[in-house]
Amino acid sequence: MVVLAKVRLLSANRRVVRGVEGLWIYRLLTRVEPEVYGSKLAYVLVEESDSPLVRELPERRQALLDEAVEVARALSPANPYREKVLQRALAARARLMP
Repeated sequence: MVVLAKVRLLSANRRVVRGVEGLWIYRLLTRVEPEVYGSKLAYVLVEESDSPLVRELPERRQALLDEAVEVARALSPANPYREKVLQRALAARARLMP
């Protein structure tokens, strides 16, 4: 599965693969290389939380944002993208709260 995810990632020929496919790829790859793919997973989770598929599903949006915060917090403080994706995830989660 990891090889398939890497093939899809390379064949996408984009900096960040978005949507359901991106979630699948980055969730899988973050398990094996969290410092490499975790920031992209957090980014895509926040992006997907505002997609038309879940915009009217507050529980699902909350779950995606909680996962984004968890993934971003798990990154090493030395990771150059940690603060940026963590702040983005926290801000999106705060906007969701009434």
